Amino acid sequence: MQRRQAFKYELKPTGEQQCNLRRYAGSCRFVYNKALALQQANHAAGEKFIGYVAMAANLPVWKREAGQTWLKDSPSQALQHALKDLDKAYQNFFAKRADFPRFKRKGSGNNFRYPDPKQIKLDQRNNRLFLPKLGWIRYRNSREVLGELRNVTVSGKGGKWFVSIQTQREVEQPTPTATTSIGIDLGIARFATFSDGSYIAPLNSFKTTQAKLAKYQRRMAHKQKFSNNWKKAKARVQKLHAKIAYTRCDFLHKATNTISQNHAVVFVEDLQVGNMSKSAAGTAENPGKNVAAKSGLNKAILDQGWGEFRRQLDYKTAWKGGMLFAVPPQYTSQTCPGCGHVSADNRQSQAVFACVECGYENNADVVGAINVKERGHRLLACGDGALRLSMKQELAEASQLSS
Repeated sequence: MQRRQAFKYELKPTGEQQCNLRRYAGSCRFVYNKALALQQANHAAGEKFIGYVAMAANLPVWKREAGQTWLKDSPSQALQHALKDLDKAYQNFFAKRADFPRFKRKGSGNNFRYPDPKQIKLDQRNNRLFLPKLGWIRYRNSREVLGELRNVTVSGKGGKWFVSIQTQREVEQPTPTATTSIGIDLGIARFATFSDGSYIAPLNSFKTTQAKLAKYQRRMAHKQKFSNNWKKAKARVQKLHAKIAYTRCDFLHKATNTISQNHAVVFVEDLQVGNMSKSAAGTAENPGKNVAAKSGLNKAILDQGWGEFRRQLDYKTAWKGGMLFAVPPQYTSQTCPGCGHVSADNRQSQAVFACVECGYENNADVVGAINVKERGHRLLACGDGALRLSMKQELAEASQLSS
């Protein structure tokens, strides 16, 4: 089977190379924003959507315009790929997979890609990489790059620059070493609770660093904007944000590695994290209720990284020969595993489950994980389509009973 994998390393650029990295990232951001503005103006005029090929034809024109000749100094394929990124953003919007594309701000879009592997040279023995218009650039070689090189993405975050080398290679069809299955219930008080009763405590990387981050942000707010001291304060804030993200990502990688190694089949809830973490502020005409409480809940949900957890678990179980299944999450914490009775009264508190029908008691998160595993096994036994149709009817009946 074909496996595509990215190997990420920290770059060690010289002073001149750092300057060029910032310039190239800024050029790609400029092209992206210019194309987005053109798309919006075109739509306002009632014209049809401009595809990638037609949009890319504007690049040579933009390079010749007065005041924009500096675009010629940037890698041409990186600029073209910025237009591909915009086209993909629009396609995701049309398919209702994402919101409408937004303009990129300076400091938040410091990345660009070299899509042609023929222009890239990798010298792992000497810990260096050749990139067009950058030359040979050194990197921290922490592991060997495996497979045929496909593309390279350069990104900047927290004052550092990184390179992600995507490769493709042929591997044997993996066979799982584990033979067990597990159900997982995600939460706030417990990050992940398993159907066997064990659980993973949450890391809360943002919550534990929130006070320090607020202090740095106050210092930044008290300084003259764009002054040297303001830039230093902003760099501290960005560095702390990067540390929060790296800590969360490391936690998720370790958790998903352990789960995928120890279980052949994993069942999780099909959570719509974007909908669960939407703001409750409402509008001026229809203001929301319990806005502060919902804001705190949204912050806690996003701090856990549920979406990234499922993404990592998906490909890691596949790499180890296992399977990941997402099941409907409705009423998993209100359904009794013993008798199947569904009622909101079964969930007596956030942590306690006590069935009002048969008296079964357990931790509410453990009950949720058990029900997730049970639904997953029914999914395997009945088939996806048949199961979801039957579950839709069951959940409708359970909704009527609970109300």
